[in-house]
Amino acid sequence: MLIWFLPVFLIFLTIGLPVFFGLLAAPGILLWMNGQEKDITLLYRNLYNGMDSFPLMAIPFFMLAGELMNRGGITIRLVEFSQALMGHLRGGLAQVNILSSILFAGLSGSAVADTSALGSMLIPAMEKQGYTRKFAAAVTAASSVIGPIIPPSGIMIIYAYVMGESVAALFLAGIVPGIMVGVGLMVMVRLTADRYNLPPAKRVVLTGINLGPLEYWFSFVLVRLNIGLLLAQFVPLGAEATSTAKWLAYLGGILVTHGLMLGLRRVVNHDFRMVCKRAVVPLQTPVLILGGILAGVFTPTEAAAVAVAYALIVAFGVLRTMSFKDLPDVLIRAGITSAVVLLLVGAAMAFKTVVSLSHAPEILAEFILSLSENPLVLLFLINLLLFIVGMFLDAGPAIIILGPILGPIFIDLGVDPIHFAIIMSVNLTVGLATPPMGLVLFVAAAVSREKVETIAKAILPFLAVEIAVIFLITYIPAISMTVPRLTGFAN
Repeated sequence: MLIWFLPVFLIFLTIGLPVFFGLLAAPGILLWMNGQEKDITLLYRNLYNGMDSFPLMAIPFFMLAGELMNRGGITIRLVEFSQALMGHLRGGLAQVNILSSILFAGLSGSAVADTSALGSMLIPAMEKQGYTRKFAAAVTAASSVIGPIIPPSGIMIIYAYVMGESVAALFLAGIVPGIMVGVGLMVMVRLTADRYNLPPAKRVVLTGINLGPLEYWFSFVLVRLNIGLLLAQFVPLGAEATSTAKWLAYLGGILVTHGLMLGLRRVVNHDFRMVCKRAVVPLQTPVLILGGILAGVFTPTEAAAVAVAYALIVAFGVLRTMSFKDLPDVLIRAGITSAVVLLLVGAAMAFKTVVSLSHAPEILAEFILSLSENPLVLLFLINLLLFIVGMFLDAGPAIIILGPILGPIFIDLGVDPIHFAIIMSVNLTVGLATPPMGLVLFVAAAVSREKVETIAKAILPFLAVEIAVIFLITYIPAISMTVPRLTGFAN
């Protein structure tokens, strides 16, 4: 009888019961009807145990870092930087929207935060330039799904927590797929430029921008430190090189970078340089997070806390765009968002208890393997299943419920666990923008004041691109596995 927990849960969703209560009520009712009242206590105890986890502490920290960056005016700087790079293309502001989502993904890791922060800024701006409101909202919603794919990613932290995988490996595996989604959306904007009569190309670089002394020198040092470190990696020192040799290579990289920057100063427009300099400080956030994790300096959870500390230093000390009176509102917003996510995770972990009691994984595994013995066919079918699930269920709970069921099946078939994690994460993330129940569609509708139905029609070409990327990721493992393998985080 317990095998009916999923249909009962879907019935609760269709009648409008919040996901959190549906995740608890469906298995609770079935346990009671099955005469397993003792297991109901286990179910609700696991609600707390599901949230009581050190790795999950990364989620509220990343949420807080994103809120601080957004309130501190960081988002505006990323948009200005994107405009300077992409504004000269046909449909430039739509391209800016997508590039801003790629850059913002490295700060928040949340599709909803992306839609809300960038949408409230770019949708009105696009409308003023002649874009239709439904097209602007559709581009914003479609590009916002990049947020949970490019690190840091909340859903990948959840997957790693549930399935016991490396957070760093999942973060690295998401970089190329996220960029592919962004590039694909940019190509689609260009292809549909004539159909939607998008505005002509126009070079957009803000003029008259000046940086304060502290921000100027902060950006000056960060550029040279980052590029210098990158150049030092190409120096053939050998495995037995001393620390002195490594530091000399790094110093040499910094000096070479400084020479390159002085050369660029003579050939690059002053206003363009200022816009780029203003983007250096916010773009240091993903560098700090990934660099620290890869170097083994701190864990992903500690990296999230470091991101918050960096955001506070930037907002209060370097840019001085926030005051202490802004802090309570930022903390409240981050707290509410984090509470929603963690409650869903806790409820989904409790839901997972009934999944194990019902023997659903074994039954579903037998059913899936009976359909075909060809892993390629099974991957196609599982993509269809995940896509449908993503239409109705948020990515976090879906991963916790389906990950332990589907993951072992495909790992036994020879699919790398990191590869399957990316297939599942990207698929469910795209579901956030998929009609009829995609969450970011409703957020985009609220921000743009456009009907969900009209946004859903306008987003279809962009969804086609994202589905194509999903199948490329599925059947070409190297897309997601190359970076983790090169860095030693995957076999």
